[in-house]
Amino acid sequence: MATSPEYKAYVLDLMTPHYPVQARGMFGGVGIFSEWGMFALITSDDELHFKVDDSNRADYEDAGMPQFQRMPYYRVPEEVLESPEELGVWMGKSLQVAQNSPKKK
Repeated sequence: MATSPEYKAYVLDLMTPHYPVQARGMFGGVGIFSEWGMFALITSDDELHFKVDDSNRADYEDAGMPQFQRMPYYRVPEEVLESPEELGVWMGKSLQVAQNSPKKK
């Protein structure tokens, strides 16, 4: 199973007013990148996840959102996707996490 083109387009349409992003296919899903690296992913079952660290993990845990496997990504709540303002806030926090993450050489 792979991410549907429709869901990928939907997510990118939501994100691009906030920040320029690029998407790349990865293992049946899609990685979403900024200039600082990957900060989001869409799983093969069409769920959006944002990158987390100690600075924003509580937002997802408080909302009851699951972690994606053992990776530092949590599913974005549906109500956040439905609010452009909230999406911008949550996206900004994950962009900051990506910016602060150690870079692979």
